[in-house]
Amino acid sequence: MGHRDGDGWVLCDCGRPHWGSYGAAGLLVVRRDLDEPHVLLQLRAAWTHGGATWALPGGALDSHEDPVTAAAREAWEEAGIHPSHLEVVGIYSDDHGNWRYDTVIAHVDGDAGAHIANPEADEVRWVQLHEVVEYDLHPGLRASWAELHVHVRTTLEER
Repeated sequence: MGHRDGDGWVLCDCGRPHWGSYGAAGLLVVRRDLDEPHVLLQLRAAWTHGGATWALPGGALDSHEDPVTAAAREAWEEAGIHPSHLEVVGIYSDDHGNWRYDTVIAHVDGDAGAHIANPEADEVRWVQLHEVVEYDLHPGLRASWAELHVHVRTTLEER
């Protein structure tokens, strides 16, 4: 693993602070081997930013990382998903000007070994795609979910 220099807050052009000196990325893992597609959500520990809400494994990019590398690293650190399980099929960017959150969409078959891998998560859960909106989502995920849902459906139709 390279130098970890991305931790820090940025006051972005939208006027709110965001985590990640170089932006942030998360992994939207889509499980295709079930009758209905499922996505992996993690319940963020209460002490984390946006704690006690459901989110994607993710976090700050380091200066030497692209979004796919950072999202895969975060998924490994937080949910124990090895990058070899992932088939990256797209990226959705929430661009705020001087700060950006990239959601990397990846398909998996099986549970990809997902488990709580560090104290940042209290739980990880496979959730049916249409049930995600019923969860108390992290504000960033809640704000982008409608568009992400469309992107996920598109990636499934293309496969």
